[in-house]
Amino acid sequence: MTTANSNEEHWLSSLLLESNKKKMGNILKYNLKIMPNLGENMDISFIHNNEKFNYMVCAVIINDNNILAMKDERSPYYYLPGGRVMMGETAEEAVIREVKEELKIKVSIDRPLWLNQSFFTEDGDHLQYHEICIYFLINIEDTILLERGNKFYLQEDVHFHQFEWLKFDSLKDLYFYPLFLKEEIYNLPEVFTLRTDME
Repeated sequence: MTTANSNEEHWLSSLLLESNKKKMGNILKYNLKIMPNLGENMDISFIHNNEKFNYMVCAVIINDNNILAMKDERSPYYYLPGGRVMMGETAEEAVIREVKEELKIKVSIDRPLWLNQSFFTEDGDHLQYHEICIYFLINIEDTILLERGNKFYLQEDVHFHQFEWLKFDSLKDLYFYPLFLKEEIYNLPEVFTLRTDME
């Protein structure tokens, strides 16, 4: 026999269940809004209002006082090979994966150079960025990279990348990021170094 008291408890637990479903739905909608990659490739990146956070890695690839830089149809400036770290991935794994995706070669890491905290407004999307990037010095021995010439093009998914070896001395006059590398390229640290950029 069902009592009034148990009916009331059943009604109350149903009400709480519906309320929790609504709350969880709202939390999920919020997370999908600030983390649009959630459930896709799980890049460690999210947007909140007009601010964006990225956890990045970059490959510093050097040969004979030249550094390898790239650009594509989405950006008017030169930048380094690399990209976002994925959830559950180490920074070392990420930089090797990104180089393989963009340059179609398998490389090794000489050493980490910098962990750079940067705060800037991006010239393309005009968002305010808070970015953590680890820069790795990359070893390209046993690859065909140098055989591709001073300037070459490769496709990654739907994007075409232009790669170019830039002389250290030319960086100061080029539209190139990160800005700090225009000077620090001459003084690569021997130990892993923390730095902060406010632009």
